Amino acid sequence: MEQSELQAMADKLDRLIERCRKLEQDNAAMRELQDEWNRERAQLIQRNDQAKNRIEAMIGRLRALEHH
Repeated sequence: MEQSELQAMADKLDRLIERCRKLEQDNAAMRELQDEWNRERAQLIQRNDQAKNRIEAMIGRLRALEHH
């Protein structure tokens, strides 16, 4: 194999390694975003459940007032 071919292969390998590093960084960033979104989703579900429970309690009190 000629020196120029070896150099070309080495350059391609360097680019491939750099691309893998970039993909690993992107993947890590996406995982962090996903974790943030999952935490936010859990908080929204909790707030939604709390609001639902308060509304159900209000409806129950209104029905109790109707019966008196």
